[in-house]
Amino acid sequence: MRHLFIINPAAGKRETTAQLEKLLSKVSFPHEVAYTSGEGDALELTRTAARDPEPLRVYACGGDGTLNEVVNGAAGQDHVAVTNVPKGTGNDFLKIFGPSFRERFYDLEALAAGPQTAFDLMDCNGKLGIDVVCAGVDARIAADVHRYKDLRFVSGKGAYVLSLVENIFLKGINRPLTVHMGDISWENRPTAILCICNGRYYGGGFMPVRDAMPDDGVLDMLLVRKVSLPTFLRLVGKYAKGLYRRYPQLICEYHGGEVTFSAPDPITVVVDGEVMEDTRFTVRLSERKVNFFYPEDCSYRIEKKIST
Repeated sequence: MRHLFIINPAAGKRETTAQLEKLLSKVSFPHEVAYTSGEGDALELTRTAARDPEPLRVYACGGDGTLNEVVNGAAGQDHVAVTNVPKGTGNDFLKIFGPSFRERFYDLEALAAGPQTAFDLMDCNGKLGIDVVCAGVDARIAADVHRYKDLRFVSGKGAYVLSLVENIFLKGINRPLTVHMGDISWENRPTAILCICNGRYYGGGFMPVRDAMPDDGVLDMLLVRKVSLPTFLRLVGKYAKGLYRRYPQLICEYHGGEVTFSAPDPITVVVDGEVMEDTRFTVRLSERKVNFFYPEDCSYRIEKKIST
């Protein structure tokens, strides 16, 4: 079996690359290392490596964006499995494996020997996602974080705060959307959030559907209706904890395989941290899956329960 580590040097703090290289120098199994230098490199490196029919394990060493590229390169190929070495600042997808995910996924020996499971994927206008697709004020906040992160003396957390202030207090929360999911038909009405979950976490730790599972063949979707600023500030903490069923008058839920949404003006959509813009989107459960591997002592499984 081949083991390919794709390292994104731009992810996380500068010293994390050197720390990872030191760990790799001590592993007992043969492996290859490749570095990205820009957007799309991890995708192409994975596709190229996957052309060889030998079983392949690809380690996305970076954040959720690096993992997303590797997933898109490996999807639908039975001889390829992927994982995420959490070198990024967020690594939201890995949070499904519990609070010790960073420590466990940096144990490269345990990771390399771990089991794998076929995970579902979401298809968003042709781009695949493994975690969460969002299209609302949450997506606009996430998209603008990248702009603030490039400013001198602004930390990752500071960039998020600045983007939140701009989008919540200055630009406003709601935008008109037309949404169709199952029996729910929402015609050009002001909307705060539309969230489609395959994983459980996004936005640095928000968990809108706390019993979402990446291998159950179901996408869990929430639509937050028009809300005022005071209501948003009162509700957002409950939303972040997956307590959406307490607010049926404000939040519509649908659990199924597809949603379409559109607007007169371009919609900002974020797929696993990657930004897209268009006036119409379809997000559906993809026919393709991806094999994901993890340390044997980790589990993403939870008992299905009603959010209250």
